[in-house]
Amino acid sequence: MLSRVNTITFNGLQILDVDLQVQITSGLPNFIIVGLPDKAIAESKERVRAALQSLGLELPAKRIVINLAPADLLKEGSHFDLPIALGILAVMNVIPSNSLNNRLVLGELGLDGAILPVNGVLPVAMHAKKQKQGLICPQASGSEAAWAELNDIIAAPSLLTIINHLQNKNILPSPQKPLPQPNNSFLDMADVKGQESAKKALEVAAAGAHNLLMIGPPGSGKSMLAARLPGILPPLTSDEALETSMIHSIAGELKNGQICFERPFRAPHHSASTPALIGGGRKAQPGDISLAHNGVLFLDELPEFNRPTLEALRQPLENGNVSISRVNAHTTYPARFQLIAAMNPCRCGHLGETALECKRAPLCAQEYQAKISGPLLDRIDIQIEVPAVSPWELADVKKGESSAQIRSRVIEARNFQAERLKKLGINNFFSNSELKGSLLEEVATTDNEAQHLLITFAEQNKLSARAYHRTLRLARTIADLQKETKILKMHIAEALSYRRSLSSGSK
Repeated sequence: MLSRVNTITFNGLQILDVDLQVQITSGLPNFIIVGLPDKAIAESKERVRAALQSLGLELPAKRIVINLAPADLLKEGSHFDLPIALGILAVMNVIPSNSLNNRLVLGELGLDGAILPVNGVLPVAMHAKKQKQGLICPQASGSEAAWAELNDIIAAPSLLTIINHLQNKNILPSPQKPLPQPNNSFLDMADVKGQESAKKALEVAAAGAHNLLMIGPPGSGKSMLAARLPGILPPLTSDEALETSMIHSIAGELKNGQICFERPFRAPHHSASTPALIGGGRKAQPGDISLAHNGVLFLDELPEFNRPTLEALRQPLENGNVSISRVNAHTTYPARFQLIAAMNPCRCGHLGETALECKRAPLCAQEYQAKISGPLLDRIDIQIEVPAVSPWELADVKKGESSAQIRSRVIEARNFQAERLKKLGINNFFSNSELKGSLLEEVATTDNEAQHLLITFAEQNKLSARAYHRTLRLARTIADLQKETKILKMHIAEALSYRRSLSSGSK
């Protein structure tokens, strides 16, 4: 007596098919799971046994063997509970054996027979659609699976309801996609007093998805400005929202099956470990940089982060993905994020203020700023100072521009970029910060004065090739905000003004 159930295992975002085979034969009563199961799968037999007992069913007093093929692939996760239980029920003729054909099955079982939610249902549903298969999953994950628009989704709350459905006694309704909820929790840029130059830099960063570093004394508003960046960014496209949500689903952070069309904003504490930020651990889980994919990663108190952790950001910032290699796992996650960082000019935070700076200045500033390597700074397009706000500005009751007003200009600039790319035969939009090679040369055309200014500055300040091209991309964004097709001298001049060199006391 043999039954087969289609299920999966994860390797990062990659979905690997698993052929779960159930065999019940004569012999001493035993329940064996083979095929490199992890601890959670090895414990499945107890959950399956208890769940069946809750329905009044006893496992046959025979030899039960569960084989997870291919046998040389490591299997992990509690989502194997439901396929094991349904495979056993098929062998026992409780459900029709053909009812599991061409369907992927995943779900965790409670001791009372309830089917509990599991991580990763959205990418599994997308995989099932690609394979032209149906899906059996927990009811709590059904709305998440519905985004894949499968024709055959069975989302059951318990083992009993799925048995009745497969026996055609009580058909379960198909799950529905939840309606997207508007995000009304954005902080408004109008709340920020003063800091007009920093607001302008933030607008440019949002329009071109440029990396930004803010340097200033404590209390000058760096964190306040960064927290308001999501409110001026354009919403995610449908493809971006689906791609981002699949990562959040794998990490178990997709709540109530609701896909968010607003860009993610991650702000890890400076004590975060390298695996927490980059990704890793025993199961090579996605880190904050992948959870910030298509959104913003905010690193406050940048020099306080562990030096190796910061250096690990260099490759993802350049390539838009991160490769995680472990003894038992090797996977790649997308990590195309916008880096926003903030730091004090020195440890005491008051460099250049005679009455407040510490006695070790400027040496303390040199030591503090040396924690940020040159290659990492080279990947940050905008580096600006955020000075302290004067009491007169704080007392001013007049409101500045709202986030909605700034956001409308950012969206117009991005639409301007998209139209330019379409004229070049490129339909997949990507931001100015991602322009490379011949495409950058074609898009970022300058007049003679602008080119001369950039070349002169690059020679005098020993700009690297990367910094040169990043300045050109930044100037392209500034021109886009002004609806200019060609980069002019004033655009280059503004882009160069955003490249503050870190040094003790330099302004």
